[in-house]
Amino acid sequence: MIIPSIDLMNGNAVQLVGGREKALDAGDPRPLAKRFRVSGDIAVIDLDAALGQGSNADSIEALLKIAPCRVGGGIRDVDSALRWLDAGAQRVILGTAAKPEIVKQLPRERVMAALDAVDGEVVVDGWRTKTGVSILERMQELREHVGSFLITFVEREGRLGGTAMGRVPDLIEAAGDARITFAGGVTTTEEISELHRLGADAQVGMALYTNQLDFGEAILAPLRAEGDLWPTVVTDELGQALGLAWSNRESVREAVRRQKGVYHSRRRGLWVKGESSGNSQELLKIDLDCDEDALRFTVRQGGAGFCHEETWTCWGEDSGLGRLVRRLQATAIDPPAGSFTAKLLADPALLEEKLIEEARELAEAEAPDHVAWEAADLFYFLAVALVRRGVPLDAVSRELERRALRVRRRS
Repeated sequence: MIIPSIDLMNGNAVQLVGGREKALDAGDPRPLAKRFRVSGDIAVIDLDAALGQGSNADSIEALLKIAPCRVGGGIRDVDSALRWLDAGAQRVILGTAAKPEIVKQLPRERVMAALDAVDGEVVVDGWRTKTGVSILERMQELREHVGSFLITFVEREGRLGGTAMGRVPDLIEAAGDARITFAGGVTTTEEISELHRLGADAQVGMALYTNQLDFGEAILAPLRAEGDLWPTVVTDELGQALGLAWSNRESVREAVRRQKGVYHSRRRGLWVKGESSGNSQELLKIDLDCDEDALRFTVRQGGAGFCHEETWTCWGEDSGLGRLVRRLQATAIDPPAGSFTAKLLADPALLEEKLIEEARELAEAEAPDHVAWEAADLFYFLAVALVRRGVPLDAVSRELERRALRVRRRS
């Protein structure tokens, strides 16, 4: 799979050639993170911290709220690594600090050892100092202690000349059960597909920034399905299945480019959801299934829903918290006469009183039916509080997921 990269200098996304010469400055990294999150993890590297000339911590914290990130650059001790893991980083990327005595103090599956090499020799200090140690030697030292490796072929970095595919099989074998992400020169979907077939991932920067690699095609590179149409399960941001559609290369490219729900229709050809109905979709993520022959589009659905019959799903209306919040949102827009919800939305003191009251009643409830009753009451008032402040329910879900990534727990 593809791992898009965002390298940071002075708060901006940049791309360097050979780790030294700045080839381009892409400015604010947040729009890039919003674009790149469609494929999953993003690699975020603080070049200033790696070079000992500053920090982009504030920018990284902002990106962690937008997309799942692997964070690296200047992480040289256990406390720094734990800070980023607790902040929601999927993994931390350690370079010179990737030593057994350090990484053993961190959760193995969330530690990635970065091995930057020139012609097979590991280099450090922002790629400026040769160590005399080969990549294979370092891998043998670390593979029992880290969950993955990031191997960068520095001599190919940013040059758009292809990666060192001939070295890949031996490195994958040397990694044992640790998965490798390769960086440095990856430019084509064929390279991404071959790396995936061998059991590795491709970290890509320059080829995406210069549009020499189509992002949609890169996401599709691991697909194994025969033919040119793929079943596509469409879900909302809470995981509710909305319906089944079909995708082809053109529709996926357009979906990624527009960041919208775009599919293939046997009747209409390229179909942009909501273009005529107004029930448009913001594309959040594309996943391949376990057999790599079907897709899942996670979208933020607008309007009445996905179905042409003006229901949220193609199986009718959904249920649960998602539907509750949407009903409350409709009440906020057009309050019916005498609505208790409208009264709560207009009276924050009353809402506060009810939240406290229902939380107390839930804490005191013991019988299962009573607990369910009081929890339902509390969920209702919580949903009103979210709607009143314009906070979507999936923002709460994302915050809970971020907290689940914490390594250090509350005392």
